[in-house]
Amino acid sequence: MIELKSQREINIIRQNGSIVASTLSYLKEKIKPGIKTIELDCWAEELIRSKNAIPAFKGYRGFPGNICVSVNEEVVHGIPGKRVLREGDIVSVDVGVLKDGFYADGARTFPVGEVSPEAKKLMEVTRNSLEAGIAQARSGNRIGDISFAVQSLVESNGYSVVRELTGHGIGRRMHEDELNVPNFGVPGTGMLLKNGMTMAIEPMVNAGTYMIKTLKDNWTVVTGDGMLSAHFEHTIAITSNGGDILTLEG
Repeated sequence: MIELKSQREINIIRQNGSIVASTLSYLKEKIKPGIKTIELDCWAEELIRSKNAIPAFKGYRGFPGNICVSVNEEVVHGIPGKRVLREGDIVSVDVGVLKDGFYADGARTFPVGEVSPEAKKLMEVTRNSLEAGIAQARSGNRIGDISFAVQSLVESNGYSVVRELTGHGIGRRMHEDELNVPNFGVPGTGMLLKNGMTMAIEPMVNAGTYMIKTLKDNWTVVTGDGMLSAHFEHTIAITSNGGDILTLEG
């Protein structure tokens, strides 16, 4: 059963979401050629804990990092480590925060130095597809309306949406598994959206095939053809006017 959140609970998620957003903005300024992905992880942990919050991914289902850092063909769940960012890379950073019993989750893809026009377009389309999905996240609509909005924008630009991974309900748990938010679907189908629902919408968009595979570390997901992937995510609350974005800087 889907738990509908009170306004007080949504406000707690919003406060946590502001920590997610400020962490992503802070890391954006740090990302440059020569930086190791583990450095981003350390900076994120320091900032999150300075807000008396917990990095939600650390130890979640055994994940070893404080954040996920995925480079180029890595779609999601990249483990921070010794990899050095290079000019022209794109890097997806996913941040989760736990505080006062509730979670917030957000992600952005950043350029490392100057990137190719193709990479810039991929990031722009992915970000725009997230906004298109959020616009459909209003009470009375259905999950399929969000999914279709994302998919149609992505595919009209010649890209593909990852199908094996989805957005998710979020609140007292990082993943409220009763609620899945695919990035492809048929409008007018799926769960009815109601005020008080909270969810993470997160298009994962590949330049080539939608097929993915998981590396031997059992975490890092990469594109099936080695082409670039981008990832943008917001935690939102359903309202009658569309998604209320909870992962913005306060």
